[in-house]
Amino acid sequence: MDKIGVVGAGTMGHGIAQVAAMAGYEVVLFDLNAEVLAKGAAKIAANLDKGVARGKVSQDVRDLALAKLSTSSELAAVADGADLIVEAIPEKLEWKQKLFADLEPLAKSSCIFATNTSSLSIAKIAANLADPGRVIGTHFFNPVHIMALLELIVADATHDHVLDAVKAFGERIGKQVIVVKDFPGFATSRLGVCLGMEAIRMVEQGVASPEDIDTAMVLGYRHPVGPLKLTDMVGLDVRMHIGEYLARELGNPAFEPPALMREMVAEGKLGKKSGQGFYSWE
Repeated sequence: MDKIGVVGAGTMGHGIAQVAAMAGYEVVLFDLNAEVLAKGAAKIAANLDKGVARGKVSQDVRDLALAKLSTSSELAAVADGADLIVEAIPEKLEWKQKLFADLEPLAKSSCIFATNTSSLSIAKIAANLADPGRVIGTHFFNPVHIMALLELIVADATHDHVLDAVKAFGERIGKQVIVVKDFPGFATSRLGVCLGMEAIRMVEQGVASPEDIDTAMVLGYRHPVGPLKLTDMVGLDVRMHIGEYLARELGNPAFEPPALMREMVAEGKLGKKSGQGFYSWE
């Protein structure tokens, strides 16, 4: 595997492109929005410079990553010669299906299609392709260049050689790889979203402040970050949609977004990206 395409230059996409370039892969980062694409590339450079300043990244690795990375607003440029294409676009099933349908005639038949979904069915995303077995879930975590986990999701149709190749990719970019079946919420979202929704209900009921609830989980259960701060970091709107999907697919009301969450989303309090959520991020 030599060339990696990444579709979507937002928070997750530019992070995936960064770690792949740092591992020596030739990487093309794609986004239709020129401003988002430029910001993504700038964030990669800033992350690398910060890593060098802190002694976490060598100057050689920084220079290699920037040399290996290119950007494009042409989908054909991403597909040309790619061995693996990772999509990191919004969590809309029909958008992901259309993207892979558009990529199929552009990419070589051996190219693996990976979806960075956190909850959607891999089988449904791949359903309209001539070879659905080329599709696998690659659930990265934010920030991608720091978080150690890569959750691989395999559908019944996913080819064994696809799983083997993406496992090797994950190991080369320095991730601890876990493999789960294509089931709603997989392992991480199913547990994490359930905990987050219950934490929001506790705030709603006046049980404790967001800070104290998060402190309880950080110090009492050794979580690196509390469920409410994590919700802010992911985005209340993103987690709300995932919760709705899981509540419906699993038939479990524990995933149903609380009224407080819906009110905050309606008011534009989306967390870190909007400057205000359960915490102030100004």
